[in-house]
Amino acid sequence: MLSTPGSARASSDQAAQRPPLLSGEGLPPFEAITPEQVDGAIPALLAELNEELNALEQQLQQHLDAAQEAGGGPAIGWSDLMDPLHHLEERLRWSWGVVSHLHGVCNTPELRQAYQNQQGAVVAFGSRAGQSQPIYRALQQLAAQDLDGTQRRIVEAELRHMRLRGVGLEGPEQEGFNAATAELAKLASDFGNHVLDATNDWSLTLTGEEELDGLPDSLRDLLAQAARDADEQGWRLGLDMPRVLPFLKYSRRRDLRETVYRAQVGRASNGEGNNWPLIERILTLRLEQARRLDYANWAEVSLASKMAGSVAEVEQLLEDLRAAAYPAAERELEELRACARRHGAPEADDLKPWDVSHWAEVLRQESFELNSEALRPWFPLEQVLQGLFGLCQRLFDIRIVATEAGEAPTWHPDVRYFRVLDGASGDPLAAFYLDPYSRPGSKRGGAWMDECLGRSNTRSGEPVLPVAYLICNQSPPLGDTPSLMTFEEVETLFHEFGHGLQHMLTTVERPQAAGISNVEWDAVELPSQFMENWCYDRTTLMGMARHWQTGEPLPEAEYQKLLAARTFMGGSATLRQVHFALTDLRLHSQWTPDCGQSPEQLRRELARTTTVLEPIPEDAFLCAFSHIFAGGYSAGYYSYKWAEVLSADAFSAFEEVGLDDEDQVVATGRRFRDTVLSLGGSRSPAEVFEAFRGRSPSPEALIRHSGLADT
Repeated sequence: MLSTPGSARASSDQAAQRPPLLSGEGLPPFEAITPEQVDGAIPALLAELNEELNALEQQLQQHLDAAQEAGGGPAIGWSDLMDPLHHLEERLRWSWGVVSHLHGVCNTPELRQAYQNQQGAVVAFGSRAGQSQPIYRALQQLAAQDLDGTQRRIVEAELRHMRLRGVGLEGPEQEGFNAATAELAKLASDFGNHVLDATNDWSLTLTGEEELDGLPDSLRDLLAQAARDADEQGWRLGLDMPRVLPFLKYSRRRDLRETVYRAQVGRASNGEGNNWPLIERILTLRLEQARRLDYANWAEVSLASKMAGSVAEVEQLLEDLRAAAYPAAERELEELRACARRHGAPEADDLKPWDVSHWAEVLRQESFELNSEALRPWFPLEQVLQGLFGLCQRLFDIRIVATEAGEAPTWHPDVRYFRVLDGASGDPLAAFYLDPYSRPGSKRGGAWMDECLGRSNTRSGEPVLPVAYLICNQSPPLGDTPSLMTFEEVETLFHEFGHGLQHMLTTVERPQAAGISNVEWDAVELPSQFMENWCYDRTTLMGMARHWQTGEPLPEAEYQKLLAARTFMGGSATLRQVHFALTDLRLHSQWTPDCGQSPEQLRRELARTTTVLEPIPEDAFLCAFSHIFAGGYSAGYYSYKWAEVLSADAFSAFEEVGLDDEDQVVATGRRFRDTVLSLGGSRSPAEVFEAFRGRSPSPEALIRHSGLADT
């Protein structure tokens, strides 16, 4: 019997009595998982897993000893090592994954404390498993056998992972490595919590109509709702993206823009939640870890498991982009000054960072007669979802259906659960959760996809279908008005769904290489950035953009304006990403505690050639750079641009056959599904790309899409 996502149940009365956090299979019972249960169940789980790991090591050691005594003997098979190792790791991933997920979307002081209480023990177990000599030697024996391509990639990745986890270290060196690993995990958690707290702790209540000058009705309503939620009169500003970004864009009150901007860029840089000391400590520990592993720096450790071959190769890509983007960004800044002069703005000759977003929006409206806020009514969430699902049916031959409330456990009333079916057979393929709205008090900012369940088999052999978490932070509904999305929020949803598609449509049978597993980090953004391109496709966009009240389609003139404005401020946008990526790379390849400058001084030195408007003295961007200090992007932020080369080139395959040639678009879409979305980590990204495109990737499409071809 096919086990559809969430259908697995405990097989005995004893299993049914286990705490929900230890069920280890199926959809997690989110609402039943409490902080108290985290503190009780995780230690029990780790005790069980240690017993399992000990037993596996003993079996492997006996096998290795017997083979050595016999001068060869029967080789360790895949099912002797990789299958039990996967099931052991999956139990921890499932249980701790639920805790981590809730920590990100339903954060409370109690859950945060429980998470911190158990994190050290979870990290210690990971180090213990990652440094197991019997497992490492068994992997080496397995690597010497006749494996298929997928198996070989998995084994090579496991060996590399164990080497990077310190399996080759001994005695005090390994003890120091493990202590640093545990400290780094805690520092990352503290860093993220400081950013969340700083974001939540700041607010500014506006009380007069004159303070709302320039704000669109949608933002006024959002600020008014925030004030009501806080039992205040007026309009309440905060630093969450749905409030802060449109305020900086539309407010005509320069003094208020400055206040908000300074608060935004100064987050987590002082007081109890000061991240400056954490940054230096994190960078120092990473450098020490790299040297213990015989690497020169942490960037080399990071690149050891990525598509890019060296720090120099990444530096070259970033320099190529910087050289193309910098003159364009300079011209764009001068255009903003000229626009401010035309409007008689006193700041015209002395633009500050809090002016850029505002005057860019004014110039955009003048240049293209395109008002971002005025487009919201054409993008209600439900219609955008139907457009997205229709595109996926068209390209990939899948059908996405919503489930009834209560059919699957959720963690918040706003969360919905969808099933993904094969378009031809109707067979279930996967499922996903969608948590679309911002909740500043409990949900971290940004947008992401994560794994709830991966494609695999249970211990009894029943197939498990993939389930994804898709998390966004878009504008919530207000009263009777549905969630009306900005075009940027539409792009974000398509982006995260691209990640979800790679997770859900995999056909790889080995769980260690299914979906996004074993995909090199700098290639993992390919399907997500690829999907963003479809937001500009006529068939897709015009099919979903309908006024939420009248049902009228988006006027053709507005569509043409969107196309024309696509590369607006493209130089500045590219330069911004280069600044982030190069700062990250240099911090992890050149900075040392005794180099004579702080991490922030290094960043400001880079800013001379990667920004056209100098950061203000109070700019503490690094203190909120969660991607590299609390996420998985350390020495890997460049991955966004690296993968964008792949994604732009992949989309150009559709452009070349003609976006209005339905048969060719469908055929190319099926090929994309059968390669990029299907093969996951079973083959190298270069091989997967070439299987789809028929050649190696070229940066030409990215330069063209970015509007930098003539710079």
